[in-house]
Amino acid sequence: MKNRLRELREARGLTQEELAKILGVTRQTIIAIEKGKYDPSLRLAFKIARFFGVKIEDIFIYEGD
Repeated sequence: MKNRLRELREARGLTQEELAKILGVTRQTIIAIEKGKYDPSLRLAFKIARFFGVKIEDIFIYEGD
């Protein structure tokens, strides 16, 4: 699954560490999501979307199987 997390984070001027603290996860989690190596839980996806004020599908792009 592709995502726009890095783009949104950088637009806010946040580091990976700062975003991780805000969301209550590790910096490694943010790195893995941004690289597309880890798909967040639904709960975390909602937290991310709520923080940025967008819908989940505006951040995470599902490309099918």
